[in-house]
Amino acid sequence: MAKRTERNDVMSCHVSQQSKERAAQDNLKKLGDDNCIRKFFVTLHPHLTTVLSQQKIKIKMKDFAAIDFETANFERTSVCAVGVVVVRDGRKVDSFYSLIHPEPNYYNYRCSSVNGLCREDTEEAPVFPDVWRQIEPKIEGLPLVAHNKAFDENCLKAVFRMYQMDYPDYPFYCTLIRSRQVWPAGHHNLDIIAERCGYDLKNHHHALADAEACAAIALKIL
Repeated sequence: MAKRTERNDVMSCHVSQQSKERAAQDNLKKLGDDNCIRKFFVTLHPHLTTVLSQQKIKIKMKDFAAIDFETANFERTSVCAVGVVVVRDGRKVDSFYSLIHPEPNYYNYRCSSVNGLCREDTEEAPVFPDVWRQIEPKIEGLPLVAHNKAFDENCLKAVFRMYQMDYPDYPFYCTLIRSRQVWPAGHHNLDIIAERCGYDLKNHHHALADAEACAAIALKIL
């Protein structure tokens, strides 16, 4: 008798869960395409999250900080420039650019040929902790976005470790990964995807220019 009761309880919970999700799906259909209303409803009805995922309905990211690093050499700690673009409610509201004194402090030919920087450019630049103190309040509470987050996120984590700074575990999104989902064929370089999104990227590999392009892409496809 006890086993039968337990089985009935499990079935009842399953049916209850299905009923809640069906109710959430019905309510979703009534909401139309208003992303703001959808976001509000998700907070009130957590079961809607499952429905949104199953139906692959996309709520656009409107609040984030796009970030781009340039490095002096192949060491991830050698960040020598950073660009940040802050987007709130779908609009660019702030930006930041700074050269950084890299660590280790040497440039290899390949990196210099890409970003156009050399040791003389950053010899008097501030070190990373001083730069990040200026960035941190600008991006507080925002997820970060990069085009190829595997590079930029690893750089950020590496330089935090090197200076023994506490890493805040920023949520990180990637426009490169997303662009491969949207356009499976062809190349997915930043300039190519920016053009597909209607953005004319000039001064490619300048950290701020790349962050601006990344922000434009994110607003289109994230």
